[in-house]
Amino acid sequence: MRKLGAGGLLGLGLTMGWCWPATAAESGFEDSPIVVTATRVAEASADIPASIDRIDKHELTFAQMQVNLSESLMTVPGVSAQNRQNYAQDLQISVRGFGARSSFGVRGVRLYSDGIPGTMPDGQGQFSQFDIGSADHIEVLRGPFSALYGNSSGGVIAIFTEDGPPGDEVDGTAQYGAFNTQRYALKAAGDDGTMNYVVDGAHFQTDGYRFHSDAERNNFNAKVRFNPSDSSKLTLVANAIQTPYTQDPLGLTKTQLAANPEQAGIGALPYDTRKDLDQEQLGATFEDAWTAHDTLNASSYVGHRAATQFLAIPQAVEQRSPLYPGGVIVLDHTFWGMDAHATDQRDFLSGPLQTTGGLSYDDLAETRRGYLNFDGSQLGVEGALRRDEANTVYDFDQYLQAQWDPAARWRLIAGVRHNFVEIISHGHIPTVDGADSAVRYSAVDPVGGVTFRASPNVNLYGSYGKGFETPTLNDLAYRSTTGLLPGMNLGLQPARSDNYEVGIKAGSGPVRANLAAFYIKTEDELAVLANTNGRTVNQNIGETNRRGAEFASDATLGGGFSAHVAYTYIRAVVGQSYGTCVGAPCLPSTVLAGSYLPAVPMNSFYGGLTWGYAPWGFTVTAETEARSHIYADDRNTAQASGYWIENLRMGFVQETRRWRFSESARIDNLTDRFYVASVIVNESNARYFEAAPGRTAYIMFNAARRAD
Repeated sequence: MRKLGAGGLLGLGLTMGWCWPATAAESGFEDSPIVVTATRVAEASADIPASIDRIDKHELTFAQMQVNLSESLMTVPGVSAQNRQNYAQDLQISVRGFGARSSFGVRGVRLYSDGIPGTMPDGQGQFSQFDIGSADHIEVLRGPFSALYGNSSGGVIAIFTEDGPPGDEVDGTAQYGAFNTQRYALKAAGDDGTMNYVVDGAHFQTDGYRFHSDAERNNFNAKVRFNPSDSSKLTLVANAIQTPYTQDPLGLTKTQLAANPEQAGIGALPYDTRKDLDQEQLGATFEDAWTAHDTLNASSYVGHRAATQFLAIPQAVEQRSPLYPGGVIVLDHTFWGMDAHATDQRDFLSGPLQTTGGLSYDDLAETRRGYLNFDGSQLGVEGALRRDEANTVYDFDQYLQAQWDPAARWRLIAGVRHNFVEIISHGHIPTVDGADSAVRYSAVDPVGGVTFRASPNVNLYGSYGKGFETPTLNDLAYRSTTGLLPGMNLGLQPARSDNYEVGIKAGSGPVRANLAAFYIKTEDELAVLANTNGRTVNQNIGETNRRGAEFASDATLGGGFSAHVAYTYIRAVVGQSYGTCVGAPCLPSTVLAGSYLPAVPMNSFYGGLTWGYAPWGFTVTAETEARSHIYADDRNTAQASGYWIENLRMGFVQETRRWRFSESARIDNLTDRFYVASVIVNESNARYFEAAPGRTAYIMFNAARRAD
């Protein structure tokens, strides 16, 4: 059954893993999931004054395609995870509204894989390298304590690779479904007493729901752990992703959406809009319990990412505007970093005190080139060079946090992080790229929280923290959509927020529930000014306010039934009117106070009911997902309607001494409803909409063999 963690929803559960707190012996919470993301030390989640949820391996893999995190993140309150049906742009993911405006990739949310950042020092991240097939669990942290992870931490999503089982095991998977979607994976794992290892490779391909949305992806992930001594552990990780050819169907206007939601957007076909990507990353983590009270954790990583994207910018526009930076974007990223922190645990006055202090450094070198997307009369090919710049970003942070239990019924947690980010840009074509420039951002972000164990089965908590989000290199990339204003938009300011949260975590026997309420006030919110022809110009819009509540419950009902329900309410609005601005004070208002933030649904719901029959090795889960309407632009003039959909997944498992077989199937959108899954925020040509498919079906087969 699913396990809750501080800010969950209600429980029509699936067989999932969630986060619940605290020394079960002290608080009465039995079988509480252990999490590390909130405090950097393994803790039962019920005692942590933060919203944190854990999704375990079974829920990540049971009748799931294991391609997109949206498959399982939909069950986490406060998180909006939308599959855009566009693998050239990745998922659209936001946490309590942070990151909702991102036109591609992930912004405003910190990503980690086995402790290695998936978010660059400028705050931009990608999910595509996350390997779900070899994951043990995912942790999702929301609210004030996310600030302890630094820049752009409106939330934290961390994936952890499983450990190998004793002996050796080989595991193969084959999956097939709608739109000629296929996935094949092979995994080897084991432990011989001196080395623990997991090596996983997967190939995914699909013709896509929409026309011109073919995609192909190859993933590799490996984790190897040694024990240099009785008190230490060394873990090496390596992962790679390759998407050799991924088509981009672009967004649709309202008229196009009504006429044929499967069609490609304007310009997608003549310019063959597409993206290819290669990324490789290596990391190492060393842990050592050097004394009875002190432990050291140090990690480092290095990686390279290269991407080329063809946009549908009309040839006439580029010819008419000599400063236009081109319709082909070529990015080359080299990145590396390290983190080291020490934890001391000892008694202080009347209770245990745990203190953690650390340093973090991340470095990114980017080469950004722009080319025409035509050569003579031939469209959709790389033409003449129009932009050539080198950008570097680094951050150097220091953090300190402490946890103290002064009495059996109280837990106090406090922390602070100093963030320093510098961005430097050097243009090789000054008339187009602008003059060399640099900008620095810094912040000191304190957080604090308290947990009160009101009874053996009820914990109350409250927390506060300040947040900090710098513009990413993509946010800064353009001062205008035409290129008439060259150079980076270095006038943008970082967004700064105040985060408040209170909640209750309760559980007794087979039923648990979490309820959290939050309020977030953000100054200088980063938002889209214009988004046209594949280029986004951003602005600061002053103040925004988010008020909301998250509820989760999960229960064992007897007779083989279990249930999990999740509900989120969030009212995210502009706190003051604003107008057009690009790195300068805003002009008279074009967006009025009280306008809702785009791409943030006010109401979201998930419910799942599971029945299992052990003698047959059979499990079936019925799911309901619902979302209220979302706006597509800051002026709230365009919107995508809300929806309800139902899904069904089921599977069998057979096991012998050496073999384990499983067969499963899923049907999504059982009633074949039409709905819009995601929107492209503030798209200047009103091509906002990305439709979701109707009824779809998938089948999965898995076989694993254990060696003696």
